[in-house]
Amino acid sequence: MTCPGVTSCASRPPGQDGGMTYSCARVPVAAVALVDDLARPTRLLAARRSGPPALAGGWEFPGGKVEPGEPPAGAAVREAREELGVRVELGDPVGPGPWPLGATHEMWLWWAVTCPGEPEPQPLADHDELRWVTLETLRDVPWLANDRAVVDHVEAFLVPVADLA
Repeated sequence: MTCPGVTSCASRPPGQDGGMTYSCARVPVAAVALVDDLARPTRLLAARRSGPPALAGGWEFPGGKVEPGEPPAGAAVREAREELGVRVELGDPVGPGPWPLGATHEMWLWWAVTCPGEPEPQPLADHDELRWVTLETLRDVPWLANDRAVVDHVEAFLVPVADLA
């Protein structure tokens, strides 16, 4: 996918995205693993929840609920714009399919980078702080319990900063 369009998924049938179909058994959530480089990511953006009270203070991947009839990839792009104030280019999905978020939700997650010329992401909605974490600092933030398996998966793809020197 390329910037600045929403995504090429907009023309796909509702509920389908790149051959992946989401289930109606759980509420679909779309999010981005925003990194500095899709090929050799060294930094990942973590977002601290400002609410609801049960989640406030926990760190997560920025994203939100998929609207009815909206492709998950389109929702991920929309949510990045609404929550972070940036246009993003999506890379590959993170993992083989949705990640369970408790008993009621599932998260579709994509690797993403900000589009050229975009400002630094800002916590505009649902978050009160953003932090770029590296392989070395990934565990310095208290990730939400439902995101920990995803963090474990993402960790294997982050390149140590020292390897770039």
